[in-house]
Amino acid sequence: MEGIVPLPAGGCLRCAQIFPTTEATLDGGVCARCRREPPAYDRLLAYGSYAGPLRRAVQLLKYRGVESLGDRLGRLSAGTYRQHGVEADCIVAAPLHWNRRRERGFNQAELLARPLAAETGLPLVRALVRVRPTVPQAGLTRKQRTTNLRGAFRARSRVGVRDKRIVVVDDVATTGATFEACARALKRAGAAEVTGLAIARAHAEIRG
Repeated sequence: MEGIVPLPAGGCLRCAQIFPTTEATLDGGVCARCRREPPAYDRLLAYGSYAGPLRRAVQLLKYRGVESLGDRLGRLSAGTYRQHGVEADCIVAAPLHWNRRRERGFNQAELLARPLAAETGLPLVRALVRVRPTVPQAGLTRKQRTTNLRGAFRARSRVGVRDKRIVVVDDVATTGATFEACARALKRAGAAEVTGLAIARAHAEIRG
């Protein structure tokens, strides 16, 4: 897509955060935060920075309902999947609460996950359910985002995830709280490995 460029090199190998040069604290490719508080997901990948044309495309998909962008952006995510040599057994879209999905009419994460599944040949499974509504994450601090999503997801009992390597797909990673909550639920159900895959990574990280 015109004007959209992949993430620059030099980010954390665990959470994909890109740091200004003055804040670079990578040790073995992993940032200080991930060394101090290892996330539940095994790694987080993203295609590009949540800025410019990519930010506009994500917002058109998510808030204006331009669903055709899901296919185009999802295929970019498939390139990121291949580039990083991910090995997985299935793909899971980060779920919306049923009430939010009814209001919006679609789940943008599913629209991104479908072309990824088609490109990789992996099954797209509904292994997670959002068991309670949450307030929108935009504008919340890191701590507030984590609290907001605590216990919001659970694995569906009828979908087997034990010993599976799972890719969780969502549109944007800001603090990684959604991927963290999804990974915790999947690993409680026995998942062997969880990789988060976002189309965009926000780098002006929210503090708190």
